[in-house]
Amino acid sequence: MWCMGVSGRMVRLTHTGAGTFEAFVREAEPRLRIALAAAMGQQRGTDATAEALAYGWEHWDRVAVMDNPCGYLYRVGRSRAAVARELCLPPVPVSVASRVEPGLPAALATLSERQRVAVVLICGYEWTPREVAELLDLEVPTVATHLRRGLAKLRQSLKVNDDG
Repeated sequence: MWCMGVSGRMVRLTHTGAGTFEAFVREAEPRLRIALAAAMGQQRGTDATAEALAYGWEHWDRVAVMDNPCGYLYRVGRSRAAVARELCLPPVPVSVASRVEPGLPAALATLSERQRVAVVLICGYEWTPREVAELLDLEVPTVATHLRRGLAKLRQSLKVNDDG
């Protein structure tokens, strides 16, 4: 079984059982949490990650042999998360506030979930479109479309032109 590690490289997990699940969690949890937070907001994303990993533990014999266990648990987290509440993105940390547009969190909240996930993961966390596509179980061109449309909406919302 292969899993996308925190380093961004694919990691091969070779055994089943608790040891492998622990290795899987070490590699997959940070990326799963970031992706779910991008989709749902920080607190709901963290809660959804915990739900997804608990499900993964309970069903590890089945999850361990899947082609894309991270993507599967992403979908589990989405479906087990609390019914849609208002998206609450964290405020921009003071340490980076001078480098971030103050209206960005509010503008991100206006994007569709897939647009927001594509923009945050690709532009904010330097994931590749292929990594996002694998996680969301989409084709790479579809992710590119969500990214392009999301960035266009952000530019419009923040009144930023594309002239450079």
